[in-house]
Amino acid sequence: MVKPAAPALSMNLDPAGITLEGGKGLAKQLCLALRQRILATPDTYRIKLPTSRNLALALKVSRNTVVRAYEQLYAEGYISSRVGDGTYADGLAAAVTAAPAAPAAAAPAMQLSSMQQRLSGFEARRRRFDGPARAFRLGIPAYDLFPSAIWARLQGNFWRRAPLAQMGYGEAAGDVRLRELIAAYLRQARGLVCEPSQIMITAGAQHGIALCAQLLLDAGDKVVVENPCYPAAAAALALSGAQLVGIGLDQDGMDTSRLALHGDCRLAYVTPSHQYPVGVTLSLARRLELLAWAERHDSWIIEDDYDGEYRYDGTPLAPLAALDHNARVLYVGTFSKIAFPGLRLGYLVLPPKLAPALGALRAMGDRHPPAADQAVMAEFIAAGHFQRHIRRMRRASRSRRDALLAAWEPLFGAQLPLPKVAAGLHLSLPLASAQQETELVAKAIAAGVEINPLSRFCIPGLAMNPQHRAGLALGFAGVDEAAIRHALLLLQQAWR
Repeated sequence: MVKPAAPALSMNLDPAGITLEGGKGLAKQLCLALRQRILATPDTYRIKLPTSRNLALALKVSRNTVVRAYEQLYAEGYISSRVGDGTYADGLAAAVTAAPAAPAAAAPAMQLSSMQQRLSGFEARRRRFDGPARAFRLGIPAYDLFPSAIWARLQGNFWRRAPLAQMGYGEAAGDVRLRELIAAYLRQARGLVCEPSQIMITAGAQHGIALCAQLLLDAGDKVVVENPCYPAAAAALALSGAQLVGIGLDQDGMDTSRLALHGDCRLAYVTPSHQYPVGVTLSLARRLELLAWAERHDSWIIEDDYDGEYRYDGTPLAPLAALDHNARVLYVGTFSKIAFPGLRLGYLVLPPKLAPALGALRAMGDRHPPAADQAVMAEFIAAGHFQRHIRRMRRASRSRRDALLAAWEPLFGAQLPLPKVAAGLHLSLPLASAQQETELVAKAIAAGVEINPLSRFCIPGLAMNPQHRAGLALGFAGVDEAAIRHALLLLQQAWR
């Protein structure tokens, strides 16, 4: 069955910008100007032209001038009309009838800035996540369980009241009420004592990391990163002109004994609660060693607590920021892993001495976060929905983790044993070789199952533990138990 073509979108032609010079053939000038507008419009649009009377009034010419221009366009096949419906130009038809354009002259080579050079090739390396979540996509919570009806009601309440105080420009750091509620939540749930003045609302964790890099780093500064690590964070640091220094991981997280070799590093980026992507937790002894290193060398630490709410076994360790008595840690939090990634809301908890400067930097970019989203999130927290949703998401993610572990064991457990998973939204397992990693990932993708190679998170040329050079990373929270079991059966067929 042939799928019907999508209906063309309509667009009214706006004569603004069309200028005609007297004494040079007004009708011909107008015909050329309209033809250019038609050809410049995407071929998925039908362009409705003004009536000859209205166009003549707008351009301050005689109606006869417009009629002659329209007649020429009719003759050339650019426009058509139906009685009672108006005059239209079909973008596709216009493109077909247009004469082929002459080849453009070669443009002179453009001199790139240092930022453009660092960005070169980055777009091609970005991971794209198209369509709904599927097994085993990384970084995706159980957003199929998000209480959208509650959110819609709160959003409707906001717009029905239309608070004038929140309709204008706001503070660069974000809505005060939301910052107060985040501070209260962090004290209660994460043991992190902070003031609302230390909190800045961001457009997610990545935005927060990029702001920190912009503020704290100069070109050439050295930055410690876990290796393997979160690629987008490493990219944000590298785009600031920083030189990345890798430190490997073991069962206790980053090997902080190696920090003694890197006293000249300006900053360290870590994911201590649940290392991304390996999944280990930084031990208390190493957290204290990392904090001591930062104090000793006048360095900063960016703590990315991207999925700290997801702890399934044991008592979670306090965040680095809660142990920091010397104001060295910048804490990155996000609502993406609790609500849904498309919300684009997160927050930073800053050392007090950095808050004014980062607020000024934020104001130079996007000025302040969207008022409506902040207000709705504030009410979502204040009414108790946020804490209830966290508990629901934690239960769902634990159930989905258990479904993966239980179904994996009889199928692949002998050859590919999974590690214990005490926290987070994903797991990783090492493999014997890069060749095995390539083969398993390629077969999985061919079967419609999304699995990431662990090597994608490794920064070439930097120090790392050899056991993390090849492996598989699987997200388990984004789809339900039935979808997980179905995906594993597909893998069984693909990996046979």
